[in-house]
Amino acid sequence: MHDDFLHFLQKSPTVWHAAKEISNRLAEDDFSPLSERERWKLEPDQRYFVERDGTLLCAFRLPKKKPTNAILLASHTDSPGLKLKPQPDLCTKEISQLSTEVYGGPLLHSWLDRDLALAGRLETDGGSKLIFLDDMPLIIPQLAIHLDKSINEKGIFVHRQDHLKPILSIRGEETLEKVLKKRFSFKKLYSFDLFLVPLEKAGILGDLVAGYRLDNLSSAYACLNALLKAKGSSHAIQMAVFWDHEEIGSMSATGADSLFVDQVLERISLALNMDREDFHCLKSHSQILSADVTHAWNPNFADKYDPQNSPLMGRGPVLKFNAARKYASDAGSAADVVKIADQCGVPVQKAANRSDIPSGSTVGPIMSANTGIRTLDIGIPCWAMHSTREIIAASDLRDLTTLLRTTLETWTPS
Repeated sequence: MHDDFLHFLQKSPTVWHAAKEISNRLAEDDFSPLSERERWKLEPDQRYFVERDGTLLCAFRLPKKKPTNAILLASHTDSPGLKLKPQPDLCTKEISQLSTEVYGGPLLHSWLDRDLALAGRLETDGGSKLIFLDDMPLIIPQLAIHLDKSINEKGIFVHRQDHLKPILSIRGEETLEKVLKKRFSFKKLYSFDLFLVPLEKAGILGDLVAGYRLDNLSSAYACLNALLKAKGSSHAIQMAVFWDHEEIGSMSATGADSLFVDQVLERISLALNMDREDFHCLKSHSQILSADVTHAWNPNFADKYDPQNSPLMGRGPVLKFNAARKYASDAGSAADVVKIADQCGVPVQKAANRSDIPSGSTVGPIMSANTGIRTLDIGIPCWAMHSTREIIAASDLRDLTTLLRTTLETWTPS
């Protein structure tokens, strides 16, 4: 699993690349592509996937008989980072730079003094194209300590507008379009979605995996492999959804605050000659597992964690709880998964934040509200979340995959 996961990460520098890699793996496993723009003709015991705008993916396996319930695995493939502005070119004293804006909530100082690449998609007169310019390193140089001698005492301050402009060239005016035209054949660049991406590859550190975008490609990888490896069901739809825009609130046509999943379930029902009453009954008997990383207890900052409710690295997947409903878990949804974990021998942990430090959120509560389906928030512990170099335990990723696969195969409505 280690080598395959590292390969998956290397192939997924942006959300567009991740969607392409996931769709390639689905196609290799005989999942048939569907179009939202065409009528669906579905057959029992067959596998399908549908994509929206190059980032949102939903894959599902139909049961052998008329479906009575659905098991949905949900994750997201976007990550916090730095995105180029639509007119990014800057030049001062013949030093060319690119202006960026902050996407989500990255640890800004982790982007300084790192080898960076441009990756994303271009829209040109030659069509749409995915790019990953790993042969053209960029860098955002930090100020030397001699010019800010109190930095180690007061901490690093990174100004979002002024301090996050990578160097493109030090020898005369260079522009993004000029650089792109040297590498790709087009006459007109209409638009682009480009991000900075750390060039350092993910790696294995003993029992740990370190790399960029582990939040939340680790969960996406686990969901994908669980679906690919699960045995089919006689009555349950098995589904995995890979969302975009979670890191910026999910409010988009490709984010979890859309009606995409509800529409997919309805179209499945219609294609299988089920009426609207059947559709609503199916949802009421279904379950969502929202998979996203959670904060592992860090011994260097123990005061930031609840002493009784903080997960440990390498001790298994985590069921996430929050009284303010930042997570969708409750006793009922948790109990079902704990029982399944006991059956397949996977250890599970339960976690909550300190009461004076609010937790983040996930797609779980949003999906639960939009579909009316009971939802559990689950994930694996992670250090340095939102850094350019995040860390997880390899055993936790294996255990999460096993638990999700077993849930697809065995979960039944209580």
